[in-house]
Amino acid sequence: MARSLVIKVTAGTDSPERCAQAFTVAATAIASGVDVSLWLTGESSWFGLPGRAAEFELPHSAPLAELLHVILTSGRVTVCTQCAARREITESDLLPGVRIAGAAVFVEESLADGVQALIY
Repeated sequence: MARSLVIKVTAGTDSPERCAQAFTVAATAIASGVDVSLWLTGESSWFGLPGRAAEFELPHSAPLAELLHVILTSGRVTVCTQCAARREITESDLLPGVRIAGAAVFVEESLADGVQALIY
């Protein structure tokens, strides 16, 4: 059975430790050979835009932009449809490889066989 991880991060600069933890876990899982789908919701939705992850700073944490690069290279990154709409973010605003999708896709990914879902 394939190992997969779906991570939903709801925090951004409003809760930097929780945010960084989600990105760190996602990048570490990818480095371990796990299939990862990272969902950016709430304030973390902004990190789907160019340059936003580079602005994030947290002492003693890996740079968020580097973690996001790892995740985009080998995993999937999705911005929540409603979260994007509330922030007036469109597909054309996003980094290459980031998509917008809704709750039905999140549920489908989270309930697949061999998947562990985590929410930060």
